[in-house]
Amino acid sequence: MANRNEPRPDHPCDVVQRRPADVVMRLERLGSLHQSRLSFMRILTRRLQNDNWTITHKTFCIDETGVGYATYSIAGPHNTYTLVAFAHDLPPEQRSDRVIATAWDATFTLYDGIPSEADISRLAANVPFQEAGRISSTELTLARANRSVRLWEHVVTALAMGKQPDKQQIESVGYLMRTTAVYGSGKFGATDRQAVADRPEFSVPFQAEMLTVYLIRTFVRDLVQHMATVQGGPTTAQLEPDLARRLGIGNSTGLGMAPFLVNHPQLFNNWITVREEALVRVRSLESVSLPDWEVFKDLLARTRLSVDTWHSAHPLQTEKIQQLTVDLASLDTHLRQVEPHTQWLWDRLYEWSVSVLGVEAQECLVSLMMEPYADLIDDLDGCMSAPDGTLPINGSMPVNQLRQLIEEHYPWALKLDWDTREQCARAWYVSEEKLEPRLGERFEEPIEAFEQPLAPARDVCRLHAALVSFDAETVCAEFLLRHPEHRHAVRRAQLINQAPYAEIRDNTISASLVPFDMLRCKLAFFGATHFDPRSDRWLRICLYANAPYPDEISSRDADTWIYPPLH
Repeated sequence: MANRNEPRPDHPCDVVQRRPADVVMRLERLGSLHQSRLSFMRILTRRLQNDNWTITHKTFCIDETGVGYATYSIAGPHNTYTLVAFAHDLPPEQRSDRVIATAWDATFTLYDGIPSEADISRLAANVPFQEAGRISSTELTLARANRSVRLWEHVVTALAMGKQPDKQQIESVGYLMRTTAVYGSGKFGATDRQAVADRPEFSVPFQAEMLTVYLIRTFVRDLVQHMATVQGGPTTAQLEPDLARRLGIGNSTGLGMAPFLVNHPQLFNNWITVREEALVRVRSLESVSLPDWEVFKDLLARTRLSVDTWHSAHPLQTEKIQQLTVDLASLDTHLRQVEPHTQWLWDRLYEWSVSVLGVEAQECLVSLMMEPYADLIDDLDGCMSAPDGTLPINGSMPVNQLRQLIEEHYPWALKLDWDTREQCARAWYVSEEKLEPRLGERFEEPIEAFEQPLAPARDVCRLHAALVSFDAETVCAEFLLRHPEHRHAVRRAQLINQAPYAEIRDNTISASLVPFDMLRCKLAFFGATHFDPRSDRWLRICLYANAPYPDEISSRDADTWIYPPLH
């Protein structure tokens, strides 16, 4: 991907460069990213509208107790996919967001095509059991969700009484159900991503998962209306579309997601590179049109409204929200003093933010600056995938060259004292019960023997120390014959030379690690909002709030819906 920058006369710097990895790849900043027009949810809804995707088939076989199944088939230019949803009568004592749960209010799969009755029967015998069942290569995802009980009961009761639910209660919670897992890419028998990656609708990462959640939201809307009608009969009110649109799908995400960023360095590099390239393209604009300036200001106002409704009980997140509120007010005040016709306005505005605003607000501004420029930025979504498999090791590289790469790209890691308990306090491992990543205390739990290679900074430093005893011209292949335990570190050190954003530039096993920074980074690329950490290891989010439903995708805003309406 070329770095689009040209010499610019009369500007304080000759060119705009992508921000260095030492700035971008720190967890403080990665844990402050916001959704953007390159987020996977928005890429999906734009495609659904642009390619005229429509619901072509629907069944709703749910009884008066809320038990049964429903299907929603959505068709595009080339393929049709069907959400198969199973509704369950879950006793309250069994409702849990923990990954160890064994029962849920609803379970789902995304079927490749339109399922037959035999397929529905097969899925009914497996999908409700999730990990305990098995799906096949005709299914792309496996998911489950639980009700937000308080809001669910309020909406059902209000509609059954012939009234609309309270808008403030809807906005304070944001969703009627929250997913606790959306699995794809071959898990539990589902089709591998490689089998469908050449389809245009799945060329961008996580599009099958995003489509699953989008259709789940439609099912939840229909299910709550059905349950209200069961209770209220013919006088039941229909949920007003504007209120229904404000409801998203919640999600509870824990440590299982965190290692993804470490385990997929090439993919992670591509995501960050695309975002940084988009920023370069905007900052390189010499002038701003008045319509584009008005779009930016309008979305800033809507962002401030969104932040006003963003609440968290976690002290770290509460502090960040408070500072973001103050900083966005400062940005708004600053804009009133800015002349829109100022040359290189976007670049000057970004530089101002670095000197005045906190990291959270800086990254919020980065996302907002991209918004007016669909023609300039949206083509970058084609660069967000990465080939399957790992990068081959260059066995002919001399060890002195490998040492130089490490010293160039990992100086921050080489400065750390890896013999201290502080720097090695944690260890990542996989739980035997659920095969899910966990983070334990190395010196308090007997877990070191099960440690996963999720501390690349430490491992590269160990590699660097091992290389010292080898002759400078010794090739990596010979070194690895003697020390195969360093293969993964050699591969990462060679990769970062061509993928500068592949590595988190912080210690992922230190005592001061805040794991939800890793979670938030990935979820921001999904398009999540209102991050609400419940501890340093799991958080809740909301997906698709304010998005158009499939039956209105062709006629409503399919892009900036992510920003709440001002009225």
